[in-house]
Amino acid sequence: QVQLVESGGGLVQPGGSLRLSCAASGSIFSISSVVGWYRQTPGEQRELVAAITSGVSTVYPDSVKGRFTISRNNAKNTLYLQMNSLKPEDTGVYYCNVKGRVRGYPYDYWGQGTQVTVSS
Repeated sequence: QVQLVESGGGLVQPGGSLRLSCAASGSIFSISSVVGWYRQTPGEQRELVAAITSGVSTVYPDSVKGRFTISRNNAKNTLYLQMNSLKPEDTGVYYCNVKGRVRGYPYDYWGQGTQVTVSS
């Protein structure tokens, strides 16, 4: 069973920066088809904020493009999300996610989430 543990959340003022980390229990990031970060606010569905697909392509919604950067360190089994120029609407619980297949069977793992609050 893969474990994903997020860290780095907290309270930050508008315009500030945070870097989230997601540590995996194994080399899951290097073999997964899609690795990404999602955000969820109360009463809303989780929304994608950044992803790496097929190992090389990055995907960002317009709401965070140019402000957020996803990256990973396969040697450290860690996924990162650098968030700059934060806005109050970036507030939410941020989740790390990996998707892929092993021997033809799909997997879809989530971390427990880390709270990000952008407020003055």
